Amino acid sequence: MFTDYKIILASKSPRRRQLLEGLDIPFEVVIHDVDEVFPEGLPMAEIPVYLAKLKAEPFAEELSHDALVITADTIVWVEGTVLGKPNDYEHAIEMLRQLSGKKHVVITGVCLTSREKQVTFSATTDVYFKDLSDEEIDYYLQNYRPYDKAGSYGVQEWIGYIAITRIVGSYFNVMGLPVQRLYEELLKF
Repeated sequence: MFTDYKIILASKSPRRRQLLEGLDIPFEVVIHDVDEVFPEGLPMAEIPVYLAKLKAEPFAEELSHDALVITADTIVWVEGTVLGKPNDYEHAIEMLRQLSGKKHVVITGVCLTSREKQVTFSATTDVYFKDLSDEEIDYYLQNYRPYDKAGSYGVQEWIGYIAITRIVGSYFNVMGLPVQRLYEELLKF
């Protein structure tokens, strides 16, 4: 269905690769390093879209006419604070304590870029955590080391099994790529 374009996924995330593979769309992975910095005061919903567009910029000059690059960024938003990826163990503990017993919002911004056009969209999912004990947080961090994940957790890992009491929205969005919405946007592209 997507034979008009050679699809490129610009992501280091093994979860994004796995999710895109699940759509049975052939693609290759090409990565350009980008400083993931956004302007202060940017509204919550605009942050991941801004970062996804930023990740697409290095491809502007090199895309062939039949290429389409997919870039994405995921943030966790809790009580007015953006949680990105943790710097270290202590930072991850702090993040998980912030999420403990609360609802947070996971937003993934996606950018589809070809030489002719660019389309962006985002998906939002509400995630509810139970109260986490320090022992549960330590166990998770020692055994799963989620230092490449926004908010210091992976929904598909142990902590997702024991901590998440409810999800409103796309589960796959919480993993890092809202694949159902992506599929629809690719069909329209």
